[in-house]
Amino acid sequence: MNQKVFEKAANFIWLNARLLERYRFSYHFHHGSKSAVLTSLKAYQNPDGGFGNALEPDKRYPGSNAMDVMTAFYILDEINAMDDPMVREACDFLVSASTPEGGLPFTIPQINSYPHSPWMGTDDPYPPASINPTGDLVGLLLKHNVVHPWLEKAVPFCWQAQDSTRDGFHDIMPAIEFLKYAPNRPLAEKMIGEIKQNILIKKLVNFDRKTEGYLKFPLDWAPSPNHVFRSLFSDQKIKNDLDALVAMQQDDGGWPINWPPLSKAVEMEWRGIRTLQILLTLRAYQYLS
Repeated sequence: MNQKVFEKAANFIWLNARLLERYRFSYHFHHGSKSAVLTSLKAYQNPDGGFGNALEPDKRYPGSNAMDVMTAFYILDEINAMDDPMVREACDFLVSASTPEGGLPFTIPQINSYPHSPWMGTDDPYPPASINPTGDLVGLLLKHNVVHPWLEKAVPFCWQAQDSTRDGFHDIMPAIEFLKYAPNRPLAEKMIGEIKQNILIKKLVNFDRKTEGYLKFPLDWAPSPNHVFRSLFSDQKIKNDLDALVAMQQDDGGWPINWPPLSKAVEMEWRGIRTLQILLTLRAYQYLS
């Protein structure tokens, strides 16, 4: 059964995903070229060093922005290429894009001039810095021991922005990404423990994938067995979610998204990304073998 799941997903990616995701898929599952992924990713980088051009598809703004830099860093992290020159160039951009506090805003007003999902727009001409995506970016740089002046203010900002009582997935996960690699390990571990308790107390995990809406399930919180949130779930809960996730595969081989897309084309971009992410999760949990 699992081999059929993989073959259908692979067919969907070859037919529908962006070139970048096809190269990523080839790298992860067919010993494909890392340089092909890097070349494809480089096309999304602007002359100022930042990334744009809808690398994260929910906004079609071509200019550089922190969300697209974050997306680029996660791709570089997954292929173990955070030593690529693109990283330092992007960090140079982050210096110019940061607020006086040292963090980065979730979105910027320039995005309003292009098609975008409602959550990517802003009426604030000077949006404040946010843990999302600052925490992701700082965490990934610390993970790979990248040294850059941008971190001098960004690291203190991430400490100041910590709040163990958050109830939003997209704020909790960037906070955790920072805490996983933060330099003060005793304090970081203490805060990770508090966040775990908060997730349980506030019941932030949905266990029924048949429930409609933009919800987060065990494998969203713990996409790999070594994730810090894996301990929140029993082996049975993880197995149940793996089974339910596989059952959601569509007839065309891809997985659906659970939020409204900007267009049919954007929906296929996201489904390609999501299908690859799910294959990586299934492989991490040895569910494809």
